Amino acid sequence: MTRQDYEAYLERYAEKIEIIRQQAHELHQSVNQIYGDGLPYGYHLDMVVQGVCDYGHLVCAKEDDVLPLFFGSYYHDSIEDARLTYNDVMHVARNLLTEEQALMATEIVYALTNDKGRTRAERAGEKYYAGIRETPYAPFVKLCDRLANTTYSCSAMDSDNTRMKEVYKQEMGHFLQSINAKSDDVRLAVPHEVVLKIAECVIGDIEREERDGTAWWLE
Repeated sequence: MTRQDYEAYLERYAEKIEIIRQQAHELHQSVNQIYGDGLPYGYHLDMVVQGVCDYGHLVCAKEDDVLPLFFGSYYHDSIEDARLTYNDVMHVARNLLTEEQALMATEIVYALTNDKGRTRAERAGEKYYAGIRETPYAPFVKLCDRLANTTYSCSAMDSDNTRMKEVYKQEMGHFLQSINAKSDDVRLAVPHEVVLKIAECVIGDIEREERDGTAWWLE
């Protein structure tokens, strides 16, 4: 899809996208979920969707997929963190989208919901990543989620961000390989433009650490 066509669709559906945004923000607020150092969780959702706005034209196959893509992005943590079930998400989606769109949107959310596990590796194991690779738009939304988290973790200096940015750096290769379906289906694509944006963020952080004398190899 051309960027021009994609941006035209965003303008056409702006009102409904804003409704989805507001409802997702309110959902996470209702369970008192925060992001980073006391920010409302909607801050993270908006960062994820900014990636979808900037790069969605690279993966969106048709006009009817625009709203499911945005719904899936805004609600991607709703089962994992906001106590919704698959059927709950489907019910919300049906109130805003067609039946086919609602199913696509809910499948994105389901695919991005971590498995049960004691560790980070168990919660995001091979079964989890296989589900992402098999679900249209899930690899892209997961990539935008990682872009948002990496960007934020590289922008602040509290201990949790310092820890997580190192996790993201170490996971980069495995993460990208795990979400890459290696498919000709554009809906399963992992756009290199987004990958490069994440890499720029990580490289920029390494350069800052080197200038500040805080890089581990300078200790």
